Amino acid sequence: MKKRIFKWENAVPKILIVVIVYLCYLFVPLTRQPVKIGATYMTMNNTFYTVINDEIRKRTDANGDVLKTLDPALSIKKQCQQIETFIREDFDVIVINPVSGNSKMLNSALKKARACGIKIIVVDSQLKETKNVDCTIVSDNYNAGVLCAKDMMKNMSEAKIVLLKNWNALSVKDRYQGFSDTIKGKPNYRIVEQVETLGQTEIAMPKMQETIRKGIDFNVVMALDDQSAIGSLAAVDSQKVRKKVRVYGIDGSANMKKLLSSKDNAWATVAQSPIKLGEKTANISYRLASGKNVPKKIIVPVHLITKENIDKYSIEGWQ
Repeated sequence: MKKRIFKWENAVPKILIVVIVYLCYLFVPLTRQPVKIGATYMTMNNTFYTVINDEIRKRTDANGDVLKTLDPALSIKKQCQQIETFIREDFDVIVINPVSGNSKMLNSALKKARACGIKIIVVDSQLKETKNVDCTIVSDNYNAGVLCAKDMMKNMSEAKIVLLKNWNALSVKDRYQGFSDTIKGKPNYRIVEQVETLGQTEIAMPKMQETIRKGIDFNVVMALDDQSAIGSLAAVDSQKVRKKVRVYGIDGSANMKKLLSSKDNAWATVAQSPIKLGEKTANISYRLASGKNVPKKIIVPVHLITKENIDKYSIEGWQ
């Protein structure tokens, strides 16, 4: 039998290949799957939600991850369909600003998403049913109402108040509760009319025009969001209301801050920070995606901006 001669020069290349493959296995990580975050806000016809979303996008873009943002345009049915889309496309986290905090249909959709292993974050408002929610991130909405009421009472000995509300949003109900609790038992401060605006300028303006034409006597508009406050200011101007009317808003939007500087009837707004809400939402999204524990609820402080202190704030954007 012919004896085989082992030749190192033939074996070395094969050994090197094996060593290189082994070292790659040890030191080169496997391809990272991108974190997928789906966001649906009640409407994108509000820069407040655009700013929150932009803060999340900064983080996902920096990490090479995915953020898909959908606009239900105030339709609970569309928002539920969007959640179904996130389920089908196997998203890791859903960020939702609910069109309605009381919707059974929405809770059912979120329950299905949670059963599929998707983490749920509610931002800027609440859901009445929270068992399918991992974290709720909101401004101190109750205190926002308190701050408006205290400022009104400090500056006025009596007030007849038109209240502008979006009753679908539980955050707005918290603002109302803070305001009404503060004026409770003080007969000089009365709510004389409540108007549903859905938090939209284009709805608030004609509704306030109608209120003025009905001859309702008022000297304060307590708008539970800035969009409605801006609509009410336009209505007061268009109807040429001669007496002094103090208009309060809540949000701290750039448009409302500009009006504080230029319109006599624009009196104050309670500033939220969509930048901070967005930053916290991004942080919680990544903690949840990596399997870490998070608080059930996060409350972000608010503060009052008035004609007296508006010069301390930029009027070009959000804080």
